Amino acid sequence: MKSFMIAFYKRVPLVLQICVGVLLGVVFAYFYPKQMTWITLFGDLFVKALKSVAPLLVLVLVTSAIANHRGSQKTGIKGLIGLYLVTTFFAAVIAVIACFMFPLTLNLPDASDLSNGTVAHIGDVLLNLARGAVANPVSALIDANYIAILVWAVVLGFTFKKARHSTKEVLTDLSTVVTEIVQVIIRFAPLGVMGLVFTSCTSNGGFSNLVQYGKVIILLVSVMFIMALIINPLVVAVVTKRNPYGLIWLCLKESALFAFFTRSSAANIPVNMKLCDKMNVPRAMSSISIPLGATINMSGAAITISILSLCAAFSVGIDNFDIITALLLCVVATISAAGASGVAGGSLMLIPLACSLFGIGNDIAMQVVAIGFVIGVVQDSCETALNSSTDALFTIALSERYKAKGIVFEDCSELKQEEASE
Repeated sequence: MKSFMIAFYKRVPLVLQICVGVLLGVVFAYFYPKQMTWITLFGDLFVKALKSVAPLLVLVLVTSAIANHRGSQKTGIKGLIGLYLVTTFFAAVIAVIACFMFPLTLNLPDASDLSNGTVAHIGDVLLNLARGAVANPVSALIDANYIAILVWAVVLGFTFKKARHSTKEVLTDLSTVVTEIVQVIIRFAPLGVMGLVFTSCTSNGGFSNLVQYGKVIILLVSVMFIMALIINPLVVAVVTKRNPYGLIWLCLKESALFAFFTRSSAANIPVNMKLCDKMNVPRAMSSISIPLGATINMSGAAITISILSLCAAFSVGIDNFDIITALLLCVVATISAAGASGVAGGSLMLIPLACSLFGIGNDIAMQVVAIGFVIGVVQDSCETALNSSTDALFTIALSERYKAKGIVFEDCSELKQEEASE
Protein backbone atom coordinates (compact mmCIF):
# COMPACT_ATOMS: atom_id res chain seq x y z
CA MET A 1 0.00 0.00 0.00
CA LYS A 2 2.85 2.33 0.90
CA SER A 3 4.63 1.75 -2.42
CA PHE A 4 1.34 2.31 -4.25
CA MET A 5 0.85 5.68 -2.54
CA ILE A 6 4.41 6.74 -3.36
CA ALA A 7 4.01 5.69 -7.01
CA PHE A 8 0.67 7.51 -7.22
CA TYR A 9 2.24 10.63 -5.70
CA LYS A 10 5.02 10.58 -8.28
CA ARG A 11 2.59 10.18 -11.17
CA VAL A 12 0.48 13.19 -10.21
CA PRO A 13 1.86 16.31 -11.98
CA LEU A 14 3.72 18.66 -9.66
CA VAL A 15 1.66 21.63 -10.79
CA LEU A 16 -1.52 19.83 -9.73
CA GLN A 17 0.02 18.94 -6.38
CA ILE A 18 0.93 22.60 -5.79
CA CYS A 19 -2.61 23.66 -6.70
CA VAL A 20 -3.93 21.25 -4.09
CA GLY A 21 -1.41 22.61 -1.57
CA VAL A 22 -2.56 26.19 -2.21
CA LEU A 23 -6.20 25.17 -1.85
CA LEU A 24 -5.61 23.25 1.39
CA GLY A 25 -3.60 26.12 2.82
CA VAL A 26 -6.47 28.54 2.17
CA VAL A 27 -9.12 26.14 3.52
CA PHE A 28 -7.20 25.35 6.72
CA ALA A 29 -6.45 29.04 7.31
CA TYR A 30 -10.10 29.98 6.87
CA PHE A 31 -11.75 27.21 8.92
CA TYR A 32 -9.00 26.18 11.37
CA PRO A 33 -6.67 29.18 11.84
CA LYS A 34 -5.76 28.29 15.46
CA GLN A 35 -6.13 24.52 15.49
CA MET A 36 -3.70 23.80 12.64
CA THR A 37 -0.84 26.21 13.27
CA TRP A 38 1.55 23.24 13.07
CA ILE A 39 1.14 23.40 9.27
CA THR A 40 3.44 26.42 9.27
CA LEU A 41 6.29 24.00 10.05
CA PHE A 42 6.10 22.67 6.48
CA GLY A 43 6.61 26.15 5.06
CA ASP A 44 9.51 26.88 7.43
CA LEU A 45 11.30 23.64 6.57
CA PHE A 46 10.76 24.18 2.84
CA VAL A 47 12.26 27.69 2.96
CA LYS A 48 15.21 26.50 5.07
CA ALA A 49 15.90 23.67 2.62
CA LEU A 50 15.92 26.12 -0.28
CA LYS A 51 18.23 28.45 1.63
CA SER A 52 20.63 25.59 2.27
CA VAL A 53 20.95 24.28 -1.28
CA ALA A 54 20.79 27.53 -3.30
CA PRO A 55 24.39 28.75 -2.66
CA LEU A 56 25.86 25.34 -3.53
CA LEU A 57 23.67 25.14 -6.65
CA VAL A 58 24.97 28.47 -7.98
CA LEU A 59 28.58 27.46 -7.31
CA VAL A 60 28.50 24.07 -9.04
CA LEU A 61 26.32 25.12 -11.99
CA VAL A 62 28.49 28.08 -12.97
CA THR A 63 31.78 26.26 -12.31
CA SER A 64 30.74 23.21 -14.34
CA ALA A 65 29.32 25.27 -17.21
CA ILE A 66 32.52 27.30 -17.64
CA ALA A 67 34.89 24.36 -17.15
CA ASN A 68 33.12 22.16 -19.70
CA HIS A 69 32.77 24.82 -22.40
CA ARG A 70 35.29 24.20 -25.16
CA GLY A 71 36.47 27.27 -26.98
CA SER A 72 37.08 25.18 -30.10
CA GLN A 73 33.38 24.33 -30.39
CA LYS A 74 32.01 26.08 -33.48
CA THR A 75 28.29 25.91 -33.98
CA GLY A 76 28.04 28.18 -37.00
CA ILE A 77 25.00 29.90 -35.46
CA LYS A 78 26.52 32.89 -33.73
CA GLY A 79 23.63 34.99 -34.97
CA LEU A 80 21.19 32.73 -33.18
CA ILE A 81 23.15 32.92 -29.95
CA GLY A 82 23.07 36.69 -30.31
CA LEU A 83 19.28 36.58 -30.70
CA TYR A 84 18.98 34.46 -27.58
CA LEU A 85 21.09 36.78 -25.42
CA VAL A 86 19.77 40.08 -26.78
CA THR A 87 16.12 39.11 -26.39
CA THR A 88 16.79 37.79 -22.88
CA PHE A 89 18.35 41.16 -21.99
CA PHE A 90 15.40 43.05 -23.51
CA ALA A 91 13.04 40.85 -21.51
CA ALA A 92 14.81 41.94 -18.33
CA VAL A 93 14.66 45.60 -19.42
CA ILE A 94 10.92 45.43 -20.10
CA ALA A 95 10.39 43.69 -16.75
CA VAL A 96 12.27 46.43 -14.91
CA ILE A 97 10.32 49.17 -16.72
CA ALA A 98 7.04 47.40 -15.89
CA CYS A 99 8.05 47.17 -12.22
CA PHE A 100 8.70 50.90 -12.03
CA MET A 101 5.41 51.65 -13.77
CA PHE A 102 3.48 49.28 -11.49
CA PRO A 103 5.54 48.89 -8.28
CA LEU A 104 4.46 46.00 -6.07
CA THR A 105 5.41 45.06 -2.54
CA LEU A 106 5.12 41.77 -0.69
CA ASN A 107 4.38 40.99 2.94
CA LEU A 108 7.78 39.81 4.14
CA PRO A 109 7.91 39.26 7.92
CA ASP A 110 11.65 39.96 8.19
CA ALA A 111 11.70 42.92 5.80
CA SER A 112 12.45 45.32 8.65
CA ASP A 113 15.61 43.35 9.49
CA LEU A 114 17.51 44.45 6.38
CA SER A 115 20.99 44.87 7.74
CA ASN A 116 23.13 45.70 4.73
CA GLY A 117 21.72 49.16 4.23
CA THR A 118 19.65 50.77 1.52
CA VAL A 119 21.19 50.78 -1.91
CA ALA A 120 20.09 53.52 -4.25
CA HIS A 121 22.89 54.33 -6.69
CA ILE A 122 25.38 52.52 -8.85
CA GLY A 123 28.27 53.56 -6.57
CA ASP A 124 26.67 51.78 -3.63
CA VAL A 125 26.00 48.71 -5.75
CA LEU A 126 29.59 48.55 -7.02
CA LEU A 127 30.88 49.06 -3.48
CA ASN A 128 28.77 46.13 -2.28
CA LEU A 129 30.03 44.07 -5.21
CA ALA A 130 33.68 44.86 -4.43
CA ARG A 131 33.27 44.08 -0.75
CA GLY A 132 31.36 40.88 -1.34
CA ALA A 133 33.59 39.58 -4.12
CA VAL A 134 36.69 39.07 -1.97
CA ALA A 135 35.06 36.99 0.75
CA ASN A 136 36.39 33.60 1.78
CA PRO A 137 34.67 30.96 -0.39
CA VAL A 138 33.74 28.76 2.57
CA SER A 139 32.24 31.66 4.51
CA ALA A 140 30.54 32.81 1.32
CA LEU A 141 28.70 29.47 1.10
CA ILE A 142 27.83 29.56 4.79
CA ASP A 143 26.63 33.18 4.70
CA ALA A 144 25.00 32.83 1.25
CA ASN A 145 27.16 35.65 -0.14
CA TYR A 146 26.15 35.19 -3.78
CA ILE A 147 28.52 37.79 -5.17
CA ALA A 148 31.53 35.98 -3.75
CA ILE A 149 30.06 32.63 -4.77
CA LEU A 150 29.69 33.85 -8.35
CA VAL A 151 33.24 35.24 -8.43
CA TRP A 152 34.73 32.02 -7.06
CA ALA A 153 32.61 29.95 -9.45
CA VAL A 154 33.95 31.91 -12.43
CA VAL A 155 37.54 31.69 -11.19
CA LEU A 156 37.25 27.96 -10.51
CA GLY A 157 35.50 27.37 -13.84
CA PHE A 158 38.22 29.01 -15.92
CA THR A 159 40.90 27.26 -13.88
CA PHE A 160 39.27 23.85 -14.34
CA LYS A 161 39.22 24.41 -18.11
CA LYS A 162 42.87 23.33 -18.01
CA ALA A 163 42.09 20.19 -16.02
CA ARG A 164 41.87 16.67 -17.41
CA HIS A 165 38.67 15.50 -19.03
CA SER A 166 37.97 13.08 -16.17
CA THR A 167 38.11 15.98 -13.71
CA LYS A 168 35.60 17.93 -15.78
CA GLU A 169 33.34 14.89 -15.79
CA VAL A 170 33.43 14.94 -12.00
CA LEU A 171 32.26 18.57 -12.07
CA THR A 172 29.46 17.61 -14.44
CA ASP A 173 28.44 14.76 -12.14
CA LEU A 174 28.54 17.09 -9.13
CA SER A 175 26.32 19.56 -10.96
CA THR A 176 23.89 16.75 -11.78
CA VAL A 177 23.85 15.54 -8.17
CA VAL A 178 23.12 18.98 -6.73
CA THR A 179 20.41 19.54 -9.34
CA GLU A 180 18.82 16.25 -8.32
CA ILE A 181 18.90 17.37 -4.68
CA VAL A 182 17.02 20.49 -5.75
CA GLN A 183 14.51 18.28 -7.55
CA VAL A 184 13.97 16.28 -4.35
CA ILE A 185 13.36 19.46 -2.37
CA ILE A 186 10.97 20.74 -5.01
CA ARG A 187 9.02 17.47 -4.77
CA PHE A 188 8.06 18.65 -1.28
CA ALA A 189 6.89 22.00 -2.67
CA PRO A 190 3.16 21.11 -2.28
CA LEU A 191 3.58 20.68 1.49
CA GLY A 192 5.80 23.74 1.72
CA VAL A 193 3.37 25.83 -0.31
CA MET A 194 0.49 24.67 1.88
CA GLY A 195 2.36 25.85 4.97
CA LEU A 196 3.37 29.15 3.36
CA VAL A 197 -0.17 29.91 2.18
CA PHE A 198 -1.53 29.05 5.63
CA THR A 199 1.03 31.40 7.22
CA SER A 200 0.23 34.18 4.75
CA CYS A 201 -3.52 33.88 5.36
CA THR A 202 -3.23 33.86 9.15
CA SER A 203 -0.42 36.43 9.62
CA ASN A 204 -0.40 40.19 9.14
CA GLY A 205 -2.42 41.04 6.07
CA GLY A 206 -4.35 37.78 6.14
CA PHE A 207 -6.09 36.86 2.93
CA SER A 208 -5.11 40.20 1.39
CA ASN A 209 -1.68 38.59 0.79
CA LEU A 210 -3.31 36.39 -1.83
CA VAL A 211 -4.44 39.54 -3.62
CA GLN A 212 -0.80 40.69 -3.69
CA TYR A 213 0.24 37.35 -5.15
CA GLY A 214 -2.40 37.77 -7.83
CA LYS A 215 -1.04 41.19 -8.74
CA VAL A 216 2.47 39.78 -9.08
CA ILE A 217 1.18 37.00 -11.33
CA ILE A 218 -0.63 39.51 -13.53
CA LEU A 219 2.51 41.63 -13.86
CA LEU A 220 4.72 38.63 -14.66
CA VAL A 221 2.35 37.13 -17.22
CA SER A 222 1.68 40.53 -18.84
CA VAL A 223 5.38 41.13 -19.47
CA MET A 224 5.73 37.60 -20.85
CA PHE A 225 2.84 38.24 -23.24
CA ILE A 226 4.54 41.47 -24.38
CA MET A 227 7.65 39.47 -25.18
CA ALA A 228 5.73 36.69 -26.96
CA LEU A 229 3.37 38.89 -28.99
CA ILE A 230 5.29 42.13 -29.57
CA ILE A 231 9.06 41.87 -29.07
CA ASN A 232 9.59 38.40 -30.54
CA PRO A 233 7.49 39.22 -33.63
CA LEU A 234 9.57 42.35 -34.17
CA VAL A 235 12.77 40.30 -33.98
CA VAL A 236 11.40 37.68 -36.39
CA ALA A 237 10.21 40.40 -38.78
CA VAL A 238 13.71 41.89 -38.87
CA VAL A 239 15.29 38.46 -39.45
CA THR A 240 12.87 37.12 -42.06
CA LYS A 241 11.67 40.44 -43.54
CA ARG A 242 8.06 39.26 -43.67
CA ASN A 243 4.92 39.13 -41.50
CA PRO A 244 5.99 37.15 -38.44
CA TYR A 245 2.65 36.25 -36.87
CA GLY A 246 2.02 33.09 -38.88
CA LEU A 247 5.24 31.65 -37.50
CA ILE A 248 4.46 33.06 -34.03
CA TRP A 249 1.09 31.29 -33.84
CA LEU A 250 2.60 28.06 -35.14
CA CYS A 251 5.27 28.02 -32.42
CA LEU A 252 2.78 28.98 -29.71
CA LYS A 253 0.41 26.21 -30.78
CA GLU A 254 2.91 23.42 -31.34
CA SER A 255 5.63 24.27 -28.83
CA ALA A 256 4.40 26.69 -26.15
CA LEU A 257 1.31 24.62 -25.39
CA PHE A 258 3.37 21.51 -24.61
CA ALA A 259 5.95 23.50 -22.64
CA PHE A 260 3.19 25.13 -20.57
CA PHE A 261 2.17 21.76 -19.16
CA THR A 262 5.57 20.06 -18.95
CA ARG A 263 7.18 23.13 -17.32
CA SER A 264 10.57 21.99 -18.59
CA SER A 265 12.53 23.38 -21.54
CA ALA A 266 14.62 20.20 -21.57
CA ALA A 267 11.53 17.99 -21.78
CA ASN A 268 10.25 20.09 -24.68
CA ILE A 269 13.38 19.59 -26.82
CA PRO A 270 11.89 16.66 -28.80
CA VAL A 271 8.77 18.73 -29.50
CA ASN A 272 10.86 21.61 -30.81
CA MET A 273 13.02 19.27 -32.90
CA LYS A 274 9.91 17.80 -34.50
CA LEU A 275 8.58 21.29 -35.24
CA CYS A 276 11.90 22.30 -36.84
CA ASP A 277 11.81 19.13 -38.98
CA LYS A 278 8.29 20.05 -40.05
CA MET A 279 9.55 23.49 -41.12
CA ASN A 280 12.48 21.90 -43.03
CA VAL A 281 15.17 23.28 -40.74
CA PRO A 282 18.41 21.32 -41.38
CA ARG A 283 19.19 18.93 -38.54
CA ALA A 284 22.76 20.23 -38.55
CA MET A 285 21.33 23.52 -37.30
CA SER A 286 18.40 22.46 -35.11
CA SER A 287 20.36 19.72 -33.33
CA ILE A 288 22.63 22.45 -31.99
CA SER A 289 20.29 25.42 -31.61
CA ILE A 290 17.40 23.69 -29.79
CA PRO A 291 19.43 22.11 -26.95
CA LEU A 292 21.50 25.29 -26.73
CA GLY A 293 18.34 27.40 -26.52
CA ALA A 294 16.98 25.18 -23.75
CA THR A 295 20.07 26.17 -21.78
CA ILE A 296 20.67 29.87 -22.49
CA ASN A 297 17.48 31.24 -24.13
CA MET A 298 15.64 32.25 -20.96
CA SER A 299 13.59 35.40 -21.55
CA GLY A 300 10.89 34.19 -19.17
CA ALA A 301 13.45 33.45 -16.46
CA ALA A 302 14.97 36.94 -16.84
CA ILE A 303 11.49 38.44 -16.40
CA THR A 304 10.85 36.38 -13.27
CA ILE A 305 14.22 37.19 -11.71
CA SER A 306 13.91 40.92 -12.46
CA ILE A 307 10.33 41.37 -11.25
CA LEU A 308 10.59 39.31 -8.06
CA SER A 309 13.95 40.89 -7.17
CA LEU A 310 12.48 44.37 -7.55
CA CYS A 311 9.41 43.33 -5.53
CA ALA A 312 11.82 42.32 -2.78
CA ALA A 313 13.64 45.66 -3.07
CA PHE A 314 10.41 47.67 -2.94
CA SER A 315 9.24 45.61 0.04
CA VAL A 316 12.28 46.61 2.11
CA GLY A 317 12.08 50.27 1.10
CA ILE A 318 14.65 50.35 -1.71
CA ASP A 319 12.94 52.24 -4.50
CA ASN A 320 15.17 55.13 -5.61
CA PHE A 321 17.35 53.43 -8.20
CA ASP A 322 19.33 55.29 -10.83
CA ILE A 323 19.20 54.09 -14.42
CA ILE A 324 22.68 52.54 -14.37
CA THR A 325 21.75 50.41 -11.36
CA ALA A 326 18.61 49.28 -13.15
CA LEU A 327 20.65 48.33 -16.24
CA LEU A 328 23.09 46.42 -14.04
CA LEU A 329 20.14 44.46 -12.66
CA CYS A 330 19.13 43.64 -16.26
CA VAL A 331 22.63 42.34 -17.02
CA VAL A 332 22.68 40.24 -13.86
CA ALA A 333 19.19 38.90 -14.60
CA THR A 334 20.29 37.96 -18.13
CA ILE A 335 23.38 36.12 -16.92
CA SER A 336 21.45 34.48 -14.07
CA ALA A 337 18.67 33.38 -16.41
CA ALA A 338 21.18 31.71 -18.73
CA GLY A 339 22.52 29.79 -15.74
CA ALA A 340 19.15 28.72 -14.36
CA SER A 341 18.87 25.00 -13.65
CA GLY A 342 16.61 22.93 -15.87
CA VAL A 343 14.13 21.94 -13.16
CA ALA A 344 10.68 23.35 -12.51
CA GLY A 345 11.15 26.60 -10.61
CA GLY A 346 14.86 26.68 -11.46
CA SER A 347 14.85 30.42 -12.19
CA LEU A 348 13.56 31.15 -8.69
CA MET A 349 16.78 29.80 -7.20
CA LEU A 350 18.73 32.63 -8.87
CA ILE A 351 16.66 35.43 -7.29
CA PRO A 352 18.96 35.71 -4.23
CA LEU A 353 21.87 36.43 -6.57
CA ALA A 354 20.01 39.41 -8.07
CA CYS A 355 18.80 40.53 -4.63
CA SER A 356 22.37 40.56 -3.32
CA LEU A 357 23.13 43.44 -5.70
CA PHE A 358 21.05 45.66 -3.46
CA GLY A 359 22.22 44.34 -0.13
CA ILE A 360 19.11 42.25 0.46
CA GLY A 361 19.94 39.38 2.78
CA ASN A 362 19.40 35.70 2.06
CA ASP A 363 16.60 35.37 4.63
CA ILE A 364 14.46 37.96 2.85
CA ALA A 365 15.41 36.77 -0.63
CA MET A 366 14.39 33.21 0.19
CA GLN A 367 10.99 34.39 1.39
CA VAL A 368 10.54 35.83 -2.09
CA VAL A 369 11.69 32.52 -3.62
CA ALA A 370 9.09 30.72 -1.49
CA ILE A 371 6.40 33.11 -2.73
CA GLY A 372 7.62 32.32 -6.23
CA PHE A 373 6.73 28.68 -5.66
CA VAL A 374 3.25 29.72 -4.50
CA ILE A 375 2.62 31.64 -7.73
CA GLY A 376 4.66 29.16 -9.76
CA VAL A 377 1.53 27.27 -10.76
CA VAL A 378 1.00 30.01 -13.34
CA GLN A 379 4.36 31.77 -13.48
CA ASP A 380 6.58 28.77 -14.18
CA SER A 381 4.23 27.36 -16.80
CA CYS A 382 4.08 30.67 -18.70
CA GLU A 383 7.82 31.18 -18.29
CA THR A 384 8.66 27.78 -19.77
CA ALA A 385 6.18 28.25 -22.61
CA LEU A 386 7.87 31.53 -23.56
CA ASN A 387 11.40 30.17 -23.19
CA SER A 388 10.92 26.94 -25.12
CA SER A 389 8.71 28.20 -27.93
CA THR A 390 11.23 30.97 -28.62
CA ASP A 391 13.94 28.33 -29.15
CA ALA A 392 12.01 26.92 -32.10
CA LEU A 393 10.84 30.34 -33.27
CA PHE A 394 14.32 31.84 -33.65
CA THR A 395 15.78 28.66 -35.13
CA ILE A 396 13.11 28.53 -37.83
CA ALA A 397 13.38 32.28 -38.49
CA LEU A 398 17.15 32.16 -38.95
CA SER A 399 16.84 29.07 -41.15
CA GLU A 400 14.38 30.91 -43.40
CA ARG A 401 16.76 33.84 -43.57
CA TYR A 402 19.49 31.61 -44.98
CA LYS A 403 17.06 29.89 -47.35
CA ALA A 404 15.97 33.29 -48.68
CA LYS A 405 19.62 33.97 -49.52
CA GLY A 406 19.81 30.69 -51.41
CA ILE A 407 22.11 29.01 -48.93
CA VAL A 408 21.64 25.24 -48.78
CA PHE A 409 23.80 23.30 -46.38
CA GLU A 410 24.27 19.85 -44.93
CA ASP A 411 26.52 21.00 -42.14
CA CYS A 412 27.44 24.32 -40.58
CA SER A 413 30.31 25.22 -42.90
CA GLU A 414 28.16 27.33 -45.20
CA LEU A 415 26.86 29.24 -42.21
CA LYS A 416 30.39 29.94 -41.07
CA GLN A 417 31.24 31.36 -44.51
CA GLU A 418 28.12 33.51 -44.46
CA GLU A 419 28.91 34.86 -41.00
CA ALA A 420 32.49 35.59 -42.04
CA SER A 421 31.28 37.64 -45.00
CA GLU A 422 28.91 39.75 -42.89
